[in-house]
Amino acid sequence: MQTVLIVEDHEETRQWLAGIVRDAFASPDLLEAGTLEQARALLKQRTVSLALVDLSLPDGSGMQLLQSLQESSPETYLVVTTIFDDDRHLFDALQAGANGYLLKDQPRQVMVDSLSGIASGRPPLSPAIARRILRHFQQAPVRAVENPLSEREVEVLLLLAKGLGRSEIAELLNVSVNTAASHIKSIYRKLNVSGRAEATLEAVQMGIVPQSQPRR
Repeated sequence: MQTVLIVEDHEETRQWLAGIVRDAFASPDLLEAGTLEQARALLKQRTVSLALVDLSLPDGSGMQLLQSLQESSPETYLVVTTIFDDDRHLFDALQAGANGYLLKDQPRQVMVDSLSGIASGRPPLSPAIARRILRHFQQAPVRAVENPLSEREVEVLLLLAKGLGRSEIAELLNVSVNTAASHIKSIYRKLNVSGRAEATLEAVQMGIVPQSQPRR
């Protein structure tokens, strides 16, 4: 991760997260914001590789920042860092474009391991959050929805679910990066989602991707 933005209003927590980021990544360029306004001002000047976003901020919800970053900078990896562990915050965040969801009450080393796993394609999810997602889909009946994706788009979606980026997908399928990006954009549009995590969850619920689909 080259540049990491931490959006957290509590100074002590922000410094705790900064230490975790330094342990997880080699020499990251750290940017810090305590409000949405400060975060937006920084993002006008810099593009960030990773953003850690608190949901409860003095001047609004971190959901707003997730949505705007998802639209303006789809390559930015978005991770929610929060105290909220309920379904509404979790699934709203995934729908807003979050690639990961970490609870701040975890031990420090668990947070470090979760963030460092991004490099190997492992989405950063707190164990309690991963269990909540599994429970949600185990309880929910599989919807009888016709698969709207083409055969090629299903191939791309399976690789996305494994954590591969567009360049890796392009190389594996022997197509250009632009073509891979076009397939990903089409998948998001057809599934009415805005990010990889949400697309994978939607595909699992539709039976396109098995629940046991391994991730890299």
